[in-house]
Amino acid sequence: MEGHAMSRAETLFVFDTDTDQAELTGWLRHFAAVDIPAAEYRLGNTPVLVATGAGVTLPPPGELPQPVGTVESSGEFRLGRRALRPAGTVVSVGDTRIGDNSVAVFAGPCKVANRAQLLASARVAADGGAVGLSDTTFAPPDSRHSLAALRWAGLDLLSEAREETGLPVLTEVTDRRHVERLARVVDGFQIGTRDMQNFALLAEVGATGLPVILRRGYGCTVDEILAAGEHVLAQGNDQLILCERGIRTFDHATRFTLDLSAVALLKERTHLPVMVDPSHAVAVRSLVGPMTLGAAAVGADALLIDVHVRPDETLCDGNRALWPSEFEGLMTKLDLLATGLGRQLAGVRRRATVTPITARKAA
Repeated sequence: MEGHAMSRAETLFVFDTDTDQAELTGWLRHFAAVDIPAAEYRLGNTPVLVATGAGVTLPPPGELPQPVGTVESSGEFRLGRRALRPAGTVVSVGDTRIGDNSVAVFAGPCKVANRAQLLASARVAADGGAVGLSDTTFAPPDSRHSLAALRWAGLDLLSEAREETGLPVLTEVTDRRHVERLARVVDGFQIGTRDMQNFALLAEVGATGLPVILRRGYGCTVDEILAAGEHVLAQGNDQLILCERGIRTFDHATRFTLDLSAVALLKERTHLPVMVDPSHAVAVRSLVGPMTLGAAAVGADALLIDVHVRPDETLCDGNRALWPSEFEGLMTKLDLLATGLGRQLAGVRRRATVTPITARKAA
């Protein structure tokens, strides 16, 4: 399969955003006239024509506009190549811009258990500086005997949490039949590790135009998540974030092995923002903080962190959720680290509960 993918060479012609459809159609007709198969795509507002063959060079036919750039491509990775957008893509989630050199944090309980705990946890996330609520209301349990998701009832609670905190909601979707209804409520979609290669689902969420977080499968390579992302991009939706959340290795000391090298590699190869989910990767509360800081240090644009007001009482993965005081302390460290890296922490810290270093020394 890999050999077959690599055998297909293509040339991507990138046009200015104000290029009209008649001009693009003229180019496609010109390609057809010289027997070069070509297809039209959109990378957000940017038109891209993909011609089969490496190094395809043609003079502009007639009065048609010249491309603003050309990119060589091979295999299953086209529209996500950094060469198409060297400055990177910015994804907007609510009022927050992901990929603008800031560090954005999305937080919340892993699964909605009840109204009181959700609202309290959402307030902790908002007060600590999170820019959005992350939820897996529709995620399937790890086993038949695990806590089942609340699904539509949980979505109503998330809507209430959004109204109270003002934070946008990103929820996981697993079924194509749910996409249309969810798109009327949520601010963005998450695609779980089990569905990374559910290409029909990826196309469905891509067609909504909403932001999509695509989690790397725990048995999948960097090339495979890049190829999977193409199914969202091919719908004209460039609001895509790739998420590293750990891979399965021989070591069982943590739930998965968080591959921070993949973060740096993705930042090098793709123009898409990169997110890291340390909570689901290591599933050890004491390790979430160090992995969060490490992810920011290697260039992660955003982070997903589990936080819960009573993690010892939750019925789902409480061992990885941070206590409110731990979350606030981590956000303070992350803020300092971002500043040291010449970046800034996105969002607003509404409440400072950690005593400043200078105040502690004075005391």
